[in-house]
Amino acid sequence: MFESVEVAASARSASGSVLVLGVFQPTREGQRPALDKGSQRFDADGAAAAALARPESTGEVGRVVEAFPARKGADRVLIVGLGKADSLTADAVRSAAAAAGRRLADIKASSASIELAAALEESGSSLGEEAAGRAFGESIGLLSFTFEGLKGSGSNRPKRAKLSLRSSSRRFASGMERGLGLAKSANISRWMSATPPNIATPAWMAQQARAIGRSAGLSVTVLEGAALTREKMTGLINVGQASINKPCLIRVEYKPKGAARAKDQPLVLVGKTMTYDTGGLSLKVNNGMRGMKGDKDGGCAVLGAMHAIATVVKPRRRVVALLAVAENSVSDNAYRPDDIITFRNGVTVEVTNTDAEGRLVLADALCWAKDKENPAAIIDVATLTGGVIVALGSTFAGMFCEDAPLRARVEEAAAATGERVWRLPMHQEYQDMMKSQVADIINSNPERKAHPIQGAAFLAYFVDPKTPWCHLDIAGMHVDESGKGPFAKGMPSGFGVRLLAEVAASM
Repeated sequence: MFESVEVAASARSASGSVLVLGVFQPTREGQRPALDKGSQRFDADGAAAAALARPESTGEVGRVVEAFPARKGADRVLIVGLGKADSLTADAVRSAAAAAGRRLADIKASSASIELAAALEESGSSLGEEAAGRAFGESIGLLSFTFEGLKGSGSNRPKRAKLSLRSSSRRFASGMERGLGLAKSANISRWMSATPPNIATPAWMAQQARAIGRSAGLSVTVLEGAALTREKMTGLINVGQASINKPCLIRVEYKPKGAARAKDQPLVLVGKTMTYDTGGLSLKVNNGMRGMKGDKDGGCAVLGAMHAIATVVKPRRRVVALLAVAENSVSDNAYRPDDIITFRNGVTVEVTNTDAEGRLVLADALCWAKDKENPAAIIDVATLTGGVIVALGSTFAGMFCEDAPLRARVEEAAAATGERVWRLPMHQEYQDMMKSQVADIINSNPERKAHPIQGAAFLAYFVDPKTPWCHLDIAGMHVDESGKGPFAKGMPSGFGVRLLAEVAASM
């Protein structure tokens, strides 16, 4: 939508800019929305008030009405609906911002003054100015995402404006700046996700991790080849051995300033990063491979979160990311159903389905986290099962977490970022479903019962029961199917970047 978005240093409205005001939905039927007293001072000639008298003005979330002042100042006013004042949420602000942002993009605005703070104060909402500004900045930043670098001579690229935002409220402006920073990190994740598999190989993912590390001050280590064998990364080795693009484990570390805190137990983030998934010898059928470039999106989310952690959040605790990266392909040395693999922790796995490969590479990373990182908590993120889409659709990510404090942190982060999660059960019976007659466990039960829970039950065998652990299955969330709000239909959503950054901020 925009070539770039920034928050201007000056709070003063520039001549020729667009003024964005907020208005709430009337509480009584038949009433027209009206500007609050604080917002009226921006409406010198009454053009905005007159616009609100038009029939299309309802105050519903995202409804935009335009006015054209006669006096000097802003050339145009956008009055955006915020919904009911007594139920204002950060999500409502994001929706309003996306609607305003789309109109700003349509008119190729280069400057906009966002003056929602007065309406917020008048409403008595518990949503503070800074939180609202952050939500607004996130939405505008997410809206600015494009993926046009691979378009060639057959396409005409539209000219996009550089957008400068300002606000007379310092808190709102500060929030917008933070929101734009978080959106930038999410957009990095989305860009990696959208990159096709002939470019985004495991080696390419390692290159991106190193580049992000250099720019954000993160330390990056890549284990590949003989190092994977030495460290008994048997899941990565077996899943990736059929591809010419060899697997790797990427470790990224953020260290806070201060030697004492730098020695604390870290939060460990683990990402499934399958750069492409054919299903292996359990080959996907029909159009089942379409979109499998997105099977790396757990790792993309984790890497984007590390960028946000280092550049925006800067938490007091160390954070370590582990990306298990491989391509699941087909060749004469592909791993097979009936193979038995022995993992680093001694657990043996009978392969029943080579298309349940993500949990095999995650098992390696979880074993590494237990043995090498001394984690305070582990959160893994994966496009793991189609079953979670059947269960929750594209409304919630599946969350599996039996540790109450960690679960509370994740749920609070989800509420703050709008990246929603829904707890699904974990019980010994589900782990018993994964038992094998010839090995310890199978990687996939042919029965479809509790399909999304099977993946979590498998992973539980590779986590220390004493370590707080949360598994997030984002298979229904990593691509936006609605085209609503700040997202483009059919494009990556960057789900998890802001959620994980928020969790890190709380620790």
